[in-house]
This record gives sequence, C-alpha cells and structure tokens, in this order.
Amino acid sequence: MPLNPDYLMSLDRDEVVQEWSWKDAAIYALGLGYGDDPLDKRQLRFLDRAQQMQAMPAMVNVLGYDGAWLRDEKTGVDYLRVVHGEQAMRMHGPLPVEGRIRAKTRIVELVDKGPGKGALIVTEREISDAETGEPIASVNHNVFCRGAGGFGGSARQSVTMERPPERAPDGTVSLSTPRQLALIYRLSGDLNPLHSDPTVARKAGFERPILHGLSTFGIACRGMMDALCDADGSRVKGLAGRFSAPVYPGETLSIDYWTESPGKAAFEMRVPEREATVLASGRFDYMMEA
Repeated sequence: MPLNPDYLMSLDRDEVVQEWSWKDAAIYALGLGYGDDPLDKRQLRFLDRAQQMQAMPAMVNVLGYDGAWLRDEKTGVDYLRVVHGEQAMRMHGPLPVEGRIRAKTRIVELVDKGPGKGALIVTEREISDAETGEPIASVNHNVFCRGAGGFGGSARQSVTMERPPERAPDGTVSLSTPRQLALIYRLSGDLNPLHSDPTVARKAGFERPILHGLSTFGIACRGMMDALCDADGSRVKGLAGRFSAPVYPGETLSIDYWTESPGKAAFEMRVPEREATVLASGRFDYMMEA
C-alpha cells in the first residue's frame, strides 16, 4: 500500500513535554556501555552526580520522541514493515543533566522509490527548554517503509550522506558491548520486544535479540567523543549516520574515523568478527577546544 502524502504532510502533532532527572541521564549512559571501566573517571562524568556530571549529548535522540503517527492507518504506513534508516542530531547548546523540554515533530520530506518498492519518511524534531524556550537540539529521524512506494513523489532525497574518504583512516576506536546492553538501553523508553524477547527476535529473522539502533548511534557518539573530544560532551556539535546492519549485544564495535577539517570528521562503525558495517556514512562535528 503506498503512502498517503497529503495526509502525512498535513499532520500537525502536539508538542511533547518531557522531564528527566540525573538518574535518567545515568541510565541512558549505562545503555551505551558506560561504566565498563570503573577506574575511568571520563566515564564516571556521565554516571555519578558527585563527579561534575554531564548528560551524554546523544540522549537528545530519545527526548520528546513522538512515534504514534507511524501507527495511524491513514498514513499508509505498515508499522510492521518500517525500518530505521538514518539518524542525525545537531546540538544548539549543552544538554542539562536534568531538566524539562518541549519537542515538536514534523514531517519534512517524503521520498518515493517506486511502485512495489519502498518509501522514505524524513522527520525533524526541534527540542527546546520548556521554561526558557532556548533551543537545545534538532533531531532528524528517517524511516524506510518497505512496500510503500508508488505514491508519485520524488525518487531522490534532498540531503544525502557522503561516504568517508577513500584512504586509510586516521584512527580507530574499539568499544565492547555487554551482553545485557539492550536490556539496559530499553529502560530509556524503547520497549520493543525485538530487543528483549528471543522468540520475537527469531520471528523477525534474527538469531537473538538485537541492540537498539539508537544505542548503536549513541555508542558511535561515545567513541568519537573519546577519540576527538577527550570524552567531553560539551564539545559535541553534531552526529549523523545511516544504519546498515544490526548489532548483537556482546559484540565489539570498531569505529574508523577520518579527520577532514578542523572540527569535522567522517566515520564508519563495523563489527570486525562478522565483517559487517553497522553504521555507514557517519559525520561528527565538534569544537576543537572546550
């Protein structure tokens, strides 16, 4: 069934108001594997209120999320055939360790891959401080809807992600993932049983529960922060990438990165033991100094 472009582009979703505490920020960080080295004080800054705590900036990807419209039959979206395609975040200021935000989601683009093929829905979420109105972050979330093409839209996305340079990377960061990581990450709000129930995972074609895509995305942010920002979240300006394969909790992730200009880097994340690229066409923007 093709998408209903008129209905989708006219959707006017209500603002989402969300409040979080430092404990929520710590749980989010635990869901990215922080704390695996109890002697690393750079990790403790995202976990311990007594350590001049920071909120991990990638947490903006789970704040104010409004995905209820994907289950609206009038959109033409078959929710069971939706796949997370791309994710991008742009920080406008530091994320507080605790606070209250307002978030507004709108659909900004529809891409038609043809009859019987897929369609891409591009959304943008603006997140601001609920009290002051100061912008905190912009989050783009692209979903690929299998079989939903043929509605007569453009076949090309207006903004595309570039592949990294064709040369050896300037560095590599490796991060291990605990086997229980998906069970921790789901405490930040995504309770999809695909990430917890072995039976559901097998029905979906996976040998066991897979890691949440946004946990993979957050781990990429963690790795690039470690490599280029001395693990300082206040220096992160933006992160983007395309999901290309699932991650199984317990796997080791390697991030190859290329510094392209001051404050800008490309990266790709892979699972070496499976020779699989799991996050492609990555881009990381950061401040050179705090």
